[in-house]
Amino acid sequence: MRLSVLCIATIILATQAAAQELACDWTAYKAQPGLNAARAGGGVEIAWLGERGEELRATFAASGGQPVVRELRARSAQGKWTVLGRDLTPEFQVTSGRRRLSEQQMAPMRELGIAFTPEVVDREKWNAFWDAPLMVPGRPGGSMDLPRAAAEIRRAWASFHSTACQVATVGARLEIGFDGVDLGIFQGRLLFTAYRGSNLLRQEAIAKTDEPSVAFKYIGGLKGFALAPETRVVWRDPARAWQEYSFGGAVNSDPVGIRARNRLAILEAGGGSLGVLPPSHKFFWAREIETNLGYDYYRKDSDTSFALGVRQPDREEGYKPLGVSDEVWKRRVAESRGEIDNFALYNAPPGTWQRMPVYFYLSPASSRTTAENVLRYTHDDIYKEVPGFQVLVSHFHFHLNELATDAGTLDQQPSWVGVFRALGVKIAILADFHSDSHPTDTGAIRLNEQKVYFESCRRFSDKGFLLIPSEEPDANFGGHYMFTFPKPVYFTHLRKPANPPAQPYAETMEPFGKVYHTTSAATELQLLRDENGLVWQTHPRAKGSAGYPDATRATDFFNDDHFLGGSFQSLPVDLSEKRICEARCLGLFDDMNNWSGPKFMIAEGDTYMKYPEDETYPQLVVNYVKLDRVPRFGESWAPVLEPMRAGRYFVTSGEVLFRDWGIQGSGPRSFYDAEAEWTFPPEFAELVWGDGTSTHSEPISLVGMAPLSSHRFHIPFNPAGKKWVRFAVWDSAGNGALTQPVHFQ
Repeated sequence: MRLSVLCIATIILATQAAAQELACDWTAYKAQPGLNAARAGGGVEIAWLGERGEELRATFAASGGQPVVRELRARSAQGKWTVLGRDLTPEFQVTSGRRRLSEQQMAPMRELGIAFTPEVVDREKWNAFWDAPLMVPGRPGGSMDLPRAAAEIRRAWASFHSTACQVATVGARLEIGFDGVDLGIFQGRLLFTAYRGSNLLRQEAIAKTDEPSVAFKYIGGLKGFALAPETRVVWRDPARAWQEYSFGGAVNSDPVGIRARNRLAILEAGGGSLGVLPPSHKFFWAREIETNLGYDYYRKDSDTSFALGVRQPDREEGYKPLGVSDEVWKRRVAESRGEIDNFALYNAPPGTWQRMPVYFYLSPASSRTTAENVLRYTHDDIYKEVPGFQVLVSHFHFHLNELATDAGTLDQQPSWVGVFRALGVKIAILADFHSDSHPTDTGAIRLNEQKVYFESCRRFSDKGFLLIPSEEPDANFGGHYMFTFPKPVYFTHLRKPANPPAQPYAETMEPFGKVYHTTSAATELQLLRDENGLVWQTHPRAKGSAGYPDATRATDFFNDDHFLGGSFQSLPVDLSEKRICEARCLGLFDDMNNWSGPKFMIAEGDTYMKYPEDETYPQLVVNYVKLDRVPRFGESWAPVLEPMRAGRYFVTSGEVLFRDWGIQGSGPRSFYDAEAEWTFPPEFAELVWGDGTSTHSEPISLVGMAPLSSHRFHIPFNPAGKKWVRFAVWDSAGNGALTQPVHFQ
């Protein structure tokens, strides 16, 4: 009896000692209304006000070096507290492989005579698109140094050895961090962030590796949720039907992916609810399709507990190929199977701090109400209307000619039409004649296919919805690039033919009318000038444009005002970067404007088929073009191209929007004015300018500003000695919007 009492007392004392191990640094903490922290039972309790004045609580402790979320609670103003979870343990898993330089990048680099030195390979491999580090052995010829070996793939669940925590007030947010996170080849810390005015609680592992050539993905969540008779996880499936799981099945060995619409799963608990979701855009790396692979998970760990979180799967799933004729069907099936070799993961250059977040949304309300409130952060996955602007997307390989030809009718509506319209897209620039049809034919075969292409776009354009039939010729300007015109234009193109066909540059051919034939960079530029078209470098410095437009910056066509600039796409994804496509896209953006006259970035998709059940919104960045109305197909599309050519548009992921922007005043009394709105808690704005040689920026912290709000910026800016200036706003989830540059000289 006395021995039993002694054992129990020893266990209690050991438990108390473990719970008291947490020592916190409070020097960066400052109490403020609606955002407070306090010591509580050997741990820390943070309290903050949510979007509608809800009171939210999260209590943290550590036991044996393991950070623990002791409790998550929520209540409406003066209402009853709802407990959403107790004694929860953060969990993370990292799966890593080896980053390789792709053959798609090497091909244009060979043409430029670039030697694949270790320095070149180490620089360029981080822009790989056609890479799938978890696919063993890989497609022969797809990347450098194949085949892959199974030993390259490493998986590690996080272990925690926390000896201290830090509590900090950062503007309108509270952070509590824990040291001692070990994730296999990654080491770092754990951070929780609460935002005043938001029900979001962000949990993230922040870690780095010193190993070379690491590509990775992660799982992040909480485990230890208690099972009760009423416990269930609910979500909307891809068809928007509500689904639920009540944990009545067997125990799981691995996380179970939930193919949830809007990337949102919700735990119903005690009359309230807890949402779980990933960042809306930076969680996703570039792909050619947007198949919903299941980005949330549950895992039943026992008959009494389970886990919830976010995840990325190991591989792509090819799109569902269309086609009636054997030729088209077989080619598309091959493309679909090839998608598994395109699943690039995130970059982790040595020494970079990779941030791996998962968001939890605390709510005293029902799951349906919580879903509505969470979706405010992405406008319900719709590109919100802004008066005076039209949403434009670009660069999609839909094989529209083949679809109509195979179907035997021009009235077969493609699935992607409804996808675009549901997203709020008003103008779509297509890019057929890429891997489809007969792009290099110089006669009737191609011209008849163009005729079908044009007529199909006419059929599915509408009042307020315009399809612009364009093309990515990839012929004589170097790399890949897009042509678009203010009307349907019949043309053929050949790449530096040794024996050019005996065709004039321009001729009249029935029933097409005027037809152009280009065989050189000079004739391609002449076509753009004659038809007042636009061209821009697609996926610059990556994919088939590796080395471009750097290699052609001194050419006549690059410096012509018909050459718009380059395209913006979330490629690659490096979770240490604060911005989308920070190094490649924004670096080129600023370089081009230092090299030349005004050059712009246009957001592109560069994707293939789309279906209503896809998760397209998080993998798309769009353009808001200054335009009062959308032209009809039979009218001139010049009202669309003119503001693009003048830079009267902004690029956005959708969560940050501008209403106006520009320079006010003159000389040293000038100001940069911009009105912006955002949904997620904002992080910073930045004024970026160049002097023709170098680029400079002035960051403006926004961490003290509220989520789901707006602000008018009035920033002193002296243009003396400066060539150009642009403006951008970025939020805490990595979403953002950027204006096009204004040139002074």
